[in-house]
Amino acid sequence: MKDLHHHLVEIPVDGEHQKQIISAINAISAIQDHPLMEISESPGHLLLLKLLQREEDLSGRRIARKETRLDTLRREIFQLCLFFFTFHGLFLTILFTSSNNDVGVDVCQKWWIPMTTSLSFCVVMVFLVQMKLYRYWKVNGRIHQEKSDNRGITRCIQELRMKGVSFDLSKEPGNGKRMKSSSVEIKWKPITWCSQYLVTICLVLASGLSLPICKFMVCA
Repeated sequence: MKDLHHHLVEIPVDGEHQKQIISAINAISAIQDHPLMEISESPGHLLLLKLLQREEDLSGRRIARKETRLDTLRREIFQLCLFFFTFHGLFLTILFTSSNNDVGVDVCQKWWIPMTTSLSFCVVMVFLVQMKLYRYWKVNGRIHQEKSDNRGITRCIQELRMKGVSFDLSKEPGNGKRMKSSSVEIKWKPITWCSQYLVTICLVLASGLSLPICKFMVCA
């Protein structure tokens, strides 16, 4: 029976191959020690990461829908203002033409008819524009709050990816600057209100100017 001899074959390794092997080993150990690898091995942290990413995606979709709503409200407000000034332009033109054709005391005594018509139209238009502006700024405020919450979620995701299993699972994404911004808004509330509803103020002034013009055109 022949003896079985075990032969060890030595493979010569030069310096360059040795460096490649060492770098590969270091890369494998770095991957194993990476926070994302730690998160994948921890069910609680992995679930939290998926929930935060899902909430970030949903928040982005909500912001996109609200921004689309803002664009729609902005177009509606512009159309109402355009209709307001177009109506008064045509109304005053017709009133001026008819007052030149019918001159007399009886015509002047009926000045309240065009003034009442103009006033009724102005009240309805100002009310509609004010309602649109109110909805616009309400949606705009929700967008700012949604973006603030979205930034908090993004920061929480980044912190979770960097810390790995050392991340505190009880931590909730939040924004500490919300109270500070709210106090500033309360402090400058009159100025903020005037700037937000400047369109309504201009329409009210234009309406007040159109009323005496109606009487002047009828009785002039």
